Amino acid sequence: MSGTEKVCSCFGHFTVEITDELKASTSKEIDKAIDRGIRIFLFGGRSDFDDLVYDIVSEIKSQNSQLNLKRIFCFPLDKQLRKPPNWFQRKAYEGYECPAKDFDWWYTSIYYRNCAMIDQSDFVLFYAEERENSGAYKAYKYAVKVHKDLVNFALNKP
Repeated sequence: MSGTEKVCSCFGHFTVEITDELKASTSKEIDKAIDRGIRIFLFGGRSDFDDLVYDIVSEIKSQNSQLNLKRIFCFPLDKQLRKPPNWFQRKAYEGYECPAKDFDWWYTSIYYRNCAMIDQSDFVLFYAEERENSGAYKAYKYAVKVHKDLVNFALNKP
């Protein structure tokens, strides 16, 4: 990725109720992020919220090609991975990355991938309820810990 392009990543629970209100508030935050120079959006691709953000960014991209928005799919590092996992949805991404930190077993590879995504992000969108066993919530807590600019739609209802 270019060092001059600003980056946004998104995280959410596997299942999220996508309401008209959530669509509208997410779209508004994405518009504001783009106005602040965000051009790269990172996706882990395992949640309804990821799908919502992907769809909104894709719509904006199709209507405003001059913005040169990029959608990047981020795989968790899996030392055994030889092909895309069965949950991978083939969408129109502009790139693929495997941002990684050291990990000790498969589930932690997702957590560390999330941390690596957050580390390279200027802004982070979340739909993460306060659930200690949730990967999305753990990512949210990490983003707060490292003082990222963020919005969490689950905790700060619009």
